[in-house]
Amino acid sequence: MRVPIVHRVPVVHQQARRRRARYARFLWNGAEVLVTLGVVLLLLVVHQLWWTNRQAREGAERKVQALERQWAGEGEEGEAGEGSASHGDGEGGGGSGADGGSGGPGAGSRSVPDSASTSAATPRPRWTQAYAILTIPRLGLRVPVAEGISKGNVLNKGYVGHYPGTAQPGRAGNFALAGHRNTHGEPFRYINRLRRGDRIEVETPAAVYTYVVDRTLSQTSARDGGVIREIPRSTVRPSYGYSDPGYYLTLTTCTPEYTSKYRLVVWGKLGSMRPR
Repeated sequence: MRVPIVHRVPVVHQQARRRRARYARFLWNGAEVLVTLGVVLLLLVVHQLWWTNRQAREGAERKVQALERQWAGEGEEGEAGEGSASHGDGEGGGGSGADGGSGGPGAGSRSVPDSASTSAATPRPRWTQAYAILTIPRLGLRVPVAEGISKGNVLNKGYVGHYPGTAQPGRAGNFALAGHRNTHGEPFRYINRLRRGDRIEVETPAAVYTYVVDRTLSQTSARDGGVIREIPRSTVRPSYGYSDPGYYLTLTTCTPEYTSKYRLVVWGKLGSMRPR
């Protein structure tokens, strides 16, 4: 008697099928989320590294041009005023000479600052106002200097910020500045390339002050306030800095790049001033 062959048909459990479907959907949705996050992060990086730089640099360039036009107009008015004043008493003429006007011993470039003239050279600027131009030939840099170190109102515009409470350009003490190293125009990105003897110019409506790079502190704490004191000296690394009064310039920025953990500091000394 022949026994019939029974073919067993595999039974697919519906519960197992549903689990596999849910797992597949989970993987697919997870992949979509990761791709979306990747695109968003990429856009943020492009915005920070390219768009903010472009906006800030263009805005800073426009501000430099506006300051130059403003000072040129003031210079023309000043020349006219001096011409009419020359017909007055001698005391008025002496006042022009004290500010480095033409025809006196103060004409041309001065190698030794005159505290009387430099103290009147730069009026007290308004908060966040751009009032000077910083030029670093080695870096091809030319940017506005504004009062204060606010990110939103100064640094993020691509400007260099003046530390409140420190000296003004050409005055005795420490003219201390801060600037972004990365993003928002990054004006101080390459100040680590500055070497002793490099020139740094600061222009104001009254004069052009030339500082000469003297020393560099490659890394110090972000809270090292000694570097911007009237006589700058690091409180973290006391072997870096000065012990005598003088006419100093301090540039500060973040280091390493793309972090704000430490500060990089460049110091210069006033070498000369030239009336505009």
